[in-house]
Amino acid sequence: MTFSPATIAGFLAIGLWALLAWLTTMTAGLPPFLVTAITFGIGGLAGLAVVAARGQLAALRQPLSAWALGVVGLFGYHAAYFAALKLAPPAEVSLVNYLWPLLIVLFSGFLPGERLLMRHVTGALLGFAGVAVLAVSKGGFSGGQWAGYALGLLAAFLWSAYSVLSRRMADVPTEAVAGFCLATALLAGAVHLAVEPRVLPSASAWVALVALGLGPVGAAFFLWDAGMKRGDIRLLGLASYATPVLSTLVLILAGQAEPSLALLLACALIVVGAVVARRG
Repeated sequence: MTFSPATIAGFLAIGLWALLAWLTTMTAGLPPFLVTAITFGIGGLAGLAVVAARGQLAALRQPLSAWALGVVGLFGYHAAYFAALKLAPPAEVSLVNYLWPLLIVLFSGFLPGERLLMRHVTGALLGFAGVAVLAVSKGGFSGGQWAGYALGLLAAFLWSAYSVLSRRMADVPTEAVAGFCLATALLAGAVHLAVEPRVLPSASAWVALVALGLGPVGAAFFLWDAGMKRGDIRLLGLASYATPVLSTLVLILAGQAEPSLALLLACALIVVGAVVARRG
């Protein structure tokens, strides 16, 4: 089987996102909107430099609808996700957040030429069952952790909607993502200055911030945009279900999570749900 360059780009984005939760935990103590502003600023500026070097700055001139989708998707998703990681254990937040592949399957049923079938609903329910396993293993969602789980779920809804709607705007060039990233950085910076305390990142935190900005919160967006618009969206949807497993494995290897039976069962249910949803 051969894959198109755009589909391969989508695979690379999935690989980068497996590092997102781990790198974010290395910014502990930094306000979430500060993290969002810095990482998107780094990613946006790096992308803008590449776009300028290729003489494609005109790609930033897009209709308001394209800017609205890009900024709401990127700013809304990451603001919710980073905040969730500050309020709840990273492994559990990642699993809740990574229901977005299942939601992409559900939302894709509303695209022209697609139908929502029972297997899609069954797959989504199995995914939620994985989250329920984690809740039972810890005595249920309670206290301050509940806010983190809720924000992780909100992030999943925002990202799945952004991904599916991007397919409807295939005429918007991927280079425009640089502008969306910079706009997101400005919004996050404004919120940080308005509601968050001033904190200076440590040297180790700066390393994590730069890595985030160049990878999971930078290059990954350009790669994913190309995959969603010009790649095999069905194959990428299926491949993205590996992200929660890879992310959790990275957290375990980094010592940020314990390899418990409940965690493995939750991963298995989410993946099985994904396979059921995509079967046929």
